[in-house]
Amino acid sequence: MAGPLLPVADALARVLAQARPIADVETVPLREAFGRTLARDLEATRMQPPCDVSAMDGYALRAADLPDERARVLKIGESAAGHGLTKPLGHGECARIFTGAPVPAGADTILLQEDAIVEGRMIGAREPVQPGRHIRPAGLDFRPGVAGLRKGQRLGPGEVALAAAMNHAHVPVVRKPRVAILATGDELVLPGGAPRENQIVCSNPYAAAAYVDGAGGLPIDLGLAGDTFAALEAAIARARAEQADVLVTLGGASVGDHDLVQSALAKEGMTLGFWRIAMRPGKPLIHGALGAMHILGLPGNPVSSIVCSILFLVPLVRALQGDPDPAPDRIETALLGADMKANDQRADYLRATLARNAQGALVATPQPLQDSSLLSVFARSDALLVRAPFAPAARAGDPCQILRLSRGGI
Repeated sequence: MAGPLLPVADALARVLAQARPIADVETVPLREAFGRTLARDLEATRMQPPCDVSAMDGYALRAADLPDERARVLKIGESAAGHGLTKPLGHGECARIFTGAPVPAGADTILLQEDAIVEGRMIGAREPVQPGRHIRPAGLDFRPGVAGLRKGQRLGPGEVALAAAMNHAHVPVVRKPRVAILATGDELVLPGGAPRENQIVCSNPYAAAAYVDGAGGLPIDLGLAGDTFAALEAAIARARAEQADVLVTLGGASVGDHDLVQSALAKEGMTLGFWRIAMRPGKPLIHGALGAMHILGLPGNPVSSIVCSILFLVPLVRALQGDPDPAPDRIETALLGADMKANDQRADYLRATLARNAQGALVATPQPLQDSSLLSVFARSDALLVRAPFAPAARAGDPCQILRLSRGGI
């Protein structure tokens, strides 16, 4: 007996429970660190800003020297970024100052240039001046010895910039998980070939590799394997030789006469975790372990394979790098753009487009065609509209849950 279908949340929990973070650490130049995961906390080695600096263009002075618009102070010099005024300001003195420039000793405020009265070297203020205005104090951003970035953080553009500002030319990162990707099926040919009438061009490995790369892993192409035990066993041997942390198979995960993947993996010694999930598309997904190598057997239908990559493969790759929150990207709330029928026992992940209504609310409209073979529909979609098992019928305008397929646009 196949047994009941496993809920999506339970399946993900099982996948992540087996994911022990990789212990291998690499030190890479900062220019190569984008998308990598920190292996240790990264502390600031300096203070930023290193001294009190001006946040605006204007005049550095003592607020008490300009009690009203009749008072004047004498400009004795200027302070620019990288070229501060070394002479302290005395009573009744000021300095022209520019954004990012050191605040001269003796000054306690910045008079904005648009609020200044300029009479040669004599400077006044159109409105009363308050102490402490427009000054960025030393250490406002960070101080030496304070961890600005934490172990497990993914280094995006902002994190790379912060590492640079903290004066790190190299950073310690987790070794990229090695993910071997194998497409299976006698019907497949590689892109650029000349498929016969009964063959199709293989697309799944390219999507899976893109998701692995985007999650910080290293995709390893194992090519195509036909529907024979010999071909599958040879591919599994290649995955082992590549020292893969994860083996992803694409296709052959069901139980038909030509679906040999699970049997081949079992013959090689795989410990099966689960293989059927209460979701649509993507029910026949294999999860297991072959020694230290994680196994994910994704369905062969292209959209099923992609949805399972989003829900299971990406979180697994993140977890192997020590990401403290590896689960799929945050669920968002939107409004339905169409009526929906009541759902059955399987969670639905419907391809949908996103738009804003007249009130600015996000509206998710499911595509009219949801067949799991239709990549063109997926490519035109902005999000997956998530319908829980046994969700009741819903009307256009009701709240719904979505997973974005990209972060741009709406």
